[in-house]
Amino acid sequence: MTTATVRDTGASQDPGDTRFFGHPRGLSTLFFTEMWERFSYYGMRALLILFMTAPIATGGLQFDVAKAGIVYGTYTALVYLTALPGGWLADRFLGLRRATLYGGVSIMLGHISLAIPSLTAFYIGLGLVIIGTGLLKPNISAMVGELYTPEDVRRDAGFSIYYMGINLGGFTAPLVCGWLAQSGQFRGVLASAGISPASSWHWGFGMAAVGMFFGLIQYMSGWKHLGTAGMEPATPKNEEERARQKRQLRLGLLAVVGSGALLAVLSLAGIVRVTAEGVGDAFGVLLVLVTVAFFVWMFTVAQWTPVERKQLVVVMVLFLAATVFWSVFEQQGSSLNLFAERNTRTSLFGFEFPASWFQSFNSLFIITLAPLFAWLWIRLGNRNPSSPAKFTVGLVFVALGFGVMVLASKRAEAGIMVSPLWLVATFLLHTIGELCLSPVGLSAMTRLAPARIAGLTMGVWFLALSLGNFLGGRVASFYEAFSLPQLFGSVALYALAAALVLAVLIKPIARMLERGR
Repeated sequence: MTTATVRDTGASQDPGDTRFFGHPRGLSTLFFTEMWERFSYYGMRALLILFMTAPIATGGLQFDVAKAGIVYGTYTALVYLTALPGGWLADRFLGLRRATLYGGVSIMLGHISLAIPSLTAFYIGLGLVIIGTGLLKPNISAMVGELYTPEDVRRDAGFSIYYMGINLGGFTAPLVCGWLAQSGQFRGVLASAGISPASSWHWGFGMAAVGMFFGLIQYMSGWKHLGTAGMEPATPKNEEERARQKRQLRLGLLAVVGSGALLAVLSLAGIVRVTAEGVGDAFGVLLVLVTVAFFVWMFTVAQWTPVERKQLVVVMVLFLAATVFWSVFEQQGSSLNLFAERNTRTSLFGFEFPASWFQSFNSLFIITLAPLFAWLWIRLGNRNPSSPAKFTVGLVFVALGFGVMVLASKRAEAGIMVSPLWLVATFLLHTIGELCLSPVGLSAMTRLAPARIAGLTMGVWFLALSLGNFLGGRVASFYEAFSLPQLFGSVALYALAAALVLAVLIKPIARMLERGR
């Protein structure tokens, strides 16, 4: 919530509602809606770079890896970046409830478009998923909070249950969508039915659309259980504020439509040649400019107290660390997915499985390890490490994961299809790193954000995810330009260097914050 808007933060339901495992009945609606939305997202994500680089003869787009990496990185970066305008639109105009609904519909239509064998439909599908995720992702999470009063002791447990829904979707999606898209068994079924086996990729994308359809059915059927959560946008302070918001919306829409129209005219006139690589490069420059402008604005928007300025410095340090982490971690869907397809033995005990199935391990490990980490932080009590220390540990673990991949890639260079256990070990190390950094990062942003820009400072987290995803896609674009030991070794050293720098800053940051109290 920004200082310009007012939202009722009280519970939208009877605080005595315990119909869903001791929690409000509305939590089950949001749990299963988010589970199916994540099913659709991770199902498509597990296939995306493999589909783009697959030969045309097998139904793919036959992009070279450099182009596929740029498209992948730009897409995943935009998915997180659009959460900022998506949250703004919900807060001021749509309300959380309707924004989530419209987002789900857009996501479903996007996956349906991806299921159509056409390059134009492919790009339209990616665009619709980006818009839909930006509307749905931040706002459904905010609705979970509106089910509880600020004093309700069930709140944290409710978010933990909700988080399990995310990972159930993330675990099952690659298994189902990957089997439809890549398995020899399903291609055989298609062939026996007189359908081209090369269309199997689009059946995988189509299953992602079915998943989102189930999510929408769940959402609408459980609408009545959400009480008043997210029904109305935040109330402007006065008519002047309402007029200013409408003016901002018009200017924003005009900028988007105008930019698109100008690009189309320049393209038709032959002045500019629109390519995926060109769009990706332009977006990368824009993303960096937005990031720099955001921090310049954040430091200059007000006369900060010495304590607040120190807090903003720490926010910036953690932002940079998180960006490095996500740029390494999010290669699970790009460079590591390519390694699974091209260099890993995809059979176990005589059973052949699709390369995309490796994408399920992260969610499986989170489901398994998250309760252990929650217990560990409580158990440590006063010895619980600081946020920068946990960020450092997270960076070390993603570096170790790519250290494992250096060893695996050396074997692959010798022409060996390596054991699947190499990737399993890497995903395990990366998940440990994620559990050290991701929940801690969200908590740190809420604690360090000056009250005057608390809502906007949360945007830093989405910005770090966006920039990290973009950089991760760029790294994947070098998959064929360098030897794999060089590529994976460089990534490991990059993360390790960031960990060492942050480790040096742990004590100065602690002293700075201690003196500022």
